[in-house]
Parts: sequence; structure tokens; C-alpha cells
Amino acid sequence: MSKIEVFEPALCCATGVCGEDVDQQLVVFSADLDFVAGRGGDVARYNLASEPGAFAGNETVRAFLHVAGSAGLPLVLVDGVTAMTGRYPDREQLSKWAGVDVAAPNLLGDSCCGSGASDASGCC
Repeated sequence: MSKIEVFEPALCCATGVCGEDVDQQLVVFSADLDFVAGRGGDVARYNLASEPGAFAGNETVRAFLHVAGSAGLPLVLVDGVTAMTGRYPDREQLSKWAGVDVAAPNLLGDSCCGSGASDASGCC
């Protein structure tokens, strides 16, 4: 199974799904990432604002930021290799990279937070 790491620009919170004007792209990506993780995928997500050490501690990410700057984010690494830049992958891409079956049962339950409790959008 491959490890997927997503290095994101500075967001208002860990997922960017907060505040008054939520970016729908981030809502979908968060749900897709939870979907893959719920099926056993090895995924990690890093926010430049709250986890700068993850960026500084990774040579591939440092080199990318040196060339493209934070405007080039998000940066997606699969097993340490650059897989995508400048946009978020979709559920199909994440599932393929993680080596998970999209038809497999969700180990966390039906909601994105796993407990069944969710807000009006269906996410926690």
C-alpha cells in the first residue's frame, strides 16, 4: 500500500472546511480523503499555516516550494514522489494511488467522521 501525502497552502483550519465562505473543492477533497482513509488507505495531510515543520522537513517539498512557491500548492506525493501539483486529486485517483478498492466496505461507518454524527452537509 502506498503512502499519500498532501501538502496544502495555508488554510484557516486543518481541512480548510471552516469559516463563513467554505471552498466546495475542499469539502469534496476532505470527503474523498476520508473515504480512502476509511478503507485503509495511508494518507496524511499537511497545512502550511499549522504544520510548517512538515514542509521544512521534506526535501522534495522544500525543493518544490523553492521553484513554485506556495502558489503552486497543493503538492501531492505518493511514496515520496510528486504525483500532482496545483490541484487536488479526485476520489478515483486517491483510491488508485492508495491501492484501495472503492467498492470495499467503509471501516469507519457511513459518515465522514465515522461516528454517524455529522452536520447538515454530511461531514463533521
